Amino acid sequence: MARVALRSLVPSRLRPAKPQGAPGPEPPPRKRRLLAVLARLAAMACAFVFMVAFAVVLARVTLQPSPASEALTHSNLHPGRSVRAYLDQPELRDAVRQIGGNVLLGIPFGVLVPVLAPRARGVLRVLALTALVMLLVELAQGAMVTGRAFDIDDVILNSTGALLGYLLLGRRLGRAVHARAGSG
Repeated sequence: MARVALRSLVPSRLRPAKPQGAPGPEPPPRKRRLLAVLARLAAMACAFVFMVAFAVVLARVTLQPSPASEALTHSNLHPGRSVRAYLDQPELRDAVRQIGGNVLLGIPFGVLVPVLAPRARGVLRVLALTALVMLLVELAQGAMVTGRAFDIDDVILNSTGALLGYLLLGRRLGRAVHARAGSG
């Protein structure tokens, strides 16, 4: 209190100048809320565009017919069987491509789902939603696409990728975009 009283006694021309780069006056609360809403909408729009782009890539990668490999395709309902077969291949590069590619396909789900669907935030919800979507993709792939088969390991690897995406970035992005009303 004494500091405030002394400060008022010193003429403003003798007070130290405001440091360069110091923030200016805060915008009014109503304007702050509007800016926060616009920022959230922009983030959600970007996430939506990325999710649509990802869906197109996913469809091209998984739902494109492969008639040349029709004789080689077999459905897999036993978790770990395909991964084991990939690892038993003589070329490590092929195993990394198969396993890594399936993990990479799941990462965008873990990053984008918490941004696009605030009620789907949380590790279990993201995993469940990813597993459901990937299960549907695998079923469609196995039932309707020539040279493709259902593989439970793909669902597991895609869900693992979603978990990584969620833990590395999705959780924080979801919280940032959908901040609680009282904390902004």
